[in-house]
Amino acid sequence: MTGRILIVDDDRALCETMETDLRVRGFQVSWRTSSSEAFQALRNEAYDVVLTDLKMPGMNGIELCDRIVSNRPDVPVIVMTAFGSLDSAVQAIRAGAYDFVAKPVDMDLLALTLERALKHRALQDKVKILSEAVERSGKFDAMIGESQPMRNLYDRLSKIADSEATVLITGESGTGKELAARILHDRSRRREGPFIAVNCAALPEMLLESELFGHTRGAFTDARSARKGLIPEAEGGTLLLDEIGDFPFNLQAKLLRALEGRTLRPVGGDREVPFDVRVIATTNRDLESAVEEGRFREDLFFRINVIPVELPPLRERGTDILLLAGHFIGLFSDRAGRSVTGLSEAAAAKMLEYAWPGNVRELRNAVERAVALTRYERIAVEDLPERIRNYRSANIVIDGTNPDEMVTLEELERRYILHVLKAVGENRTVAARVLGMDRKTLYRKLRHFDAGGGNGN
Repeated sequence: MTGRILIVDDDRALCETMETDLRVRGFQVSWRTSSSEAFQALRNEAYDVVLTDLKMPGMNGIELCDRIVSNRPDVPVIVMTAFGSLDSAVQAIRAGAYDFVAKPVDMDLLALTLERALKHRALQDKVKILSEAVERSGKFDAMIGESQPMRNLYDRLSKIADSEATVLITGESGTGKELAARILHDRSRRREGPFIAVNCAALPEMLLESELFGHTRGAFTDARSARKGLIPEAEGGTLLLDEIGDFPFNLQAKLLRALEGRTLRPVGGDREVPFDVRVIATTNRDLESAVEEGRFREDLFFRINVIPVELPPLRERGTDILLLAGHFIGLFSDRAGRSVTGLSEAAAAKMLEYAWPGNVRELRNAVERAVALTRYERIAVEDLPERIRNYRSANIVIDGTNPDEMVTLEELERRYILHVLKAVGENRTVAARVLGMDRKTLYRKLRHFDAGGGNGN
């Protein structure tokens, strides 16, 4: 590992000898014979490590170390002490020195010490970059990212957080829709109220109705006592209807009436109960297609889609992938008591190339696995799941010259439409926008492909 080393020693001949040896080993070396000159050089130029003698005229090594730690805490200082001088070594460490080496200096040992210091410096830089990035995105709590799609998302969330309007958050599975909903709640005037999340896909119709609206005693078998529903429990706060695309069709009219009138009727009840709740809904489904296909009520769709928020998929967020990976590496290495500090260049390249169909959730799981398996300080390609190691991006090649390999224009259109659909997670509304056609045209073409038996790639 190479880096810029500043040697400080009043023995000019020793400085020249060490410079020659370290340059052969790949280090970039400068030296000064005065502590004050060295400190000035450090202020004017960029150095990665300072190697200083302990005993020098004027400012000694301990004093220089103390000044460097106070002014440039990011630069590790290694102090050279006389052999066997344990007291001097302790003084140096107390002054903030990263390490010490004994004189006469063993150059092999010094090279290893410098490499450790450089790794320490590199890790500090990564932590600083990550901390600054997290701080910049920290205004949205645990949501991390600096890409333009995420900046646009932050701007939209900040504008609508204090609104009372219903919000529909859309995005592929694993993009963080519930996290976005929690951020909206935490930054709203209802932040002191409850945040109640209901998974609409996890409960059967009868149970979901009872959970949301509550029931009276004797409303159905086993209803031995009345129960308040989750909507009343969210009074004064926020109700999250997670995966509302799976909300039972037969219950959609009742939900619409409740949202319109801000009143509800418990199962088995005979009177309306008012409530004061802000509603946020999330879905990874294409609700507009569901409306057109008769699986979701159009009036309910318009009622929940007052303010739409679309979360970007991870594949569109560029180097946010590495920023998130760094965050998860720190999280899981701390939990496991391991010293995993980052990604190898090859592993980082693989992660940037991969399409991440499972988005942030998939990235988190992949990093957790890699931290547990790796034998190195940095995650290697072999530590990544096989699907990431062996991933090859899907390209549609049209520049072939062999007539036997060429396809018709209709077949090329079919392949490209199916490719775009796969890329956007089968969301037909988004696919139509990418393709530059209206949804009805896209549906017609898909029906034509099915009728012709062409549904492969």
